[in-house]
Amino acid sequence: MEARRPLATTGLLVLAGLVLAACTGSEGPGSGLTTSEALAEAGDTGVGHDTDRFAERPPEAGGLGAADADAPDWPWERAAGGEDVPAEVPLDEIVSGGPPPDGIPPIDDPVFESVDEADDWLEANDPLMVVDHNDEVRGYPLAVLTFHEIVNDELGGDPVVVTYCPLCNSGLVFDAEVDGQVLDFGTSGRLWRSNLVMYDRDSRSLWSQFTGEAIVGDRVGQQLERLPMQMVGFAELADRWPDAPVLSRDTGHERPYGQNPYSGYEDGDPFLFDGETDEALAQMDRVVAAGEDDDPLAVPWDRLTEEQVVHTDIGGEPVVVLWAPGAASALDDATISDGQEVGQTGVFDAEINGRELTFAPADDEDGRFVDEQTGSTWRITGEAVDGQLAGTQLERRNHDDTFWFVQHAFRPETRVVDER
Repeated sequence: MEARRPLATTGLLVLAGLVLAACTGSEGPGSGLTTSEALAEAGDTGVGHDTDRFAERPPEAGGLGAADADAPDWPWERAAGGEDVPAEVPLDEIVSGGPPPDGIPPIDDPVFESVDEADDWLEANDPLMVVDHNDEVRGYPLAVLTFHEIVNDELGGDPVVVTYCPLCNSGLVFDAEVDGQVLDFGTSGRLWRSNLVMYDRDSRSLWSQFTGEAIVGDRVGQQLERLPMQMVGFAELADRWPDAPVLSRDTGHERPYGQNPYSGYEDGDPFLFDGETDEALAQMDRVVAAGEDDDPLAVPWDRLTEEQVVHTDIGGEPVVVLWAPGAASALDDATISDGQEVGQTGVFDAEINGRELTFAPADDEDGRFVDEQTGSTWRITGEAVDGQLAGTQLERRNHDDTFWFVQHAFRPETRVVDER
């Protein structure tokens, strides 16, 4: 197995067209738009985010101070002008992905609908990011996030930013308040190690989506606090949280929601990635990653789908990694709901009240689990639905369903949990 696989030129051009398709809402290279036309269209639509509400905020609240305030220059403009811009990453490593800033427009004023309303257009296996924070739960379909990548929202009374990078299949959620300031985020149009580079609108500092850290600009070194989320199928959301609001297609933009502009991407090579990965896994192998920077680990998808339950530890504390069928890949077929089955995952503390539990797949019900200590039945979301512990919720651990290349690129010390 090669440690590094270069992108073929033709593959790069095709994928560049796909990225532009996500930006413009067109159907990609076969849509009739030339690359220059797509870029022009992206430029027209990409700067239409709501800056007035942000500009009117006082600086201490993360704003520009007045409605007529000028936005700061971009870091690359500052560097081109000879300024020494604070940076933890060389600017030449942060490359253009094709669209201009906010060419893939974030959602600033999200609109939600009921599960019943979402059922009119989402299929049972449509993947969603589910965020449960401060006793409030919301679902964010990848059918929408694929075309926007960032949602500036409020959940459980806290400002949050919900993010999804299709090129890494990384869904991450962060608290949007930093040092007492609430930040709005947009898409910079840049990539670092093939990963989405966000920017905050008050300083235009650049942030890594994968780590939640400001890597270039005046906020360099600041860190967003990560919040747990799970990627599940729509049917699981509807069954577990029937009253949860679901992000709707009412975004203010015309996009073919439910279609996949990155069709076939996961069968190829990473886009604009020239790093190396070790030979433990192929670059585009799916993994469940957890432990973040403290004790990073990766459970290969092949092992997890075969065994459905993997016990390991994070920082010496026992955790369990679960897999159940019920969700499609958002990066496979031209229609997301027609994508190959990749399933749903969860990573949880394996202790309840100081008692360590050992889990196994349930024999009589697909997608359920049983603990050996009490015989209670659990679902993929970590809730006991039957038995002595019915109603108990396992504590979620931050995790990501992603590709090996990006996990290794950002955390090369990652240990692969692949003992069988």
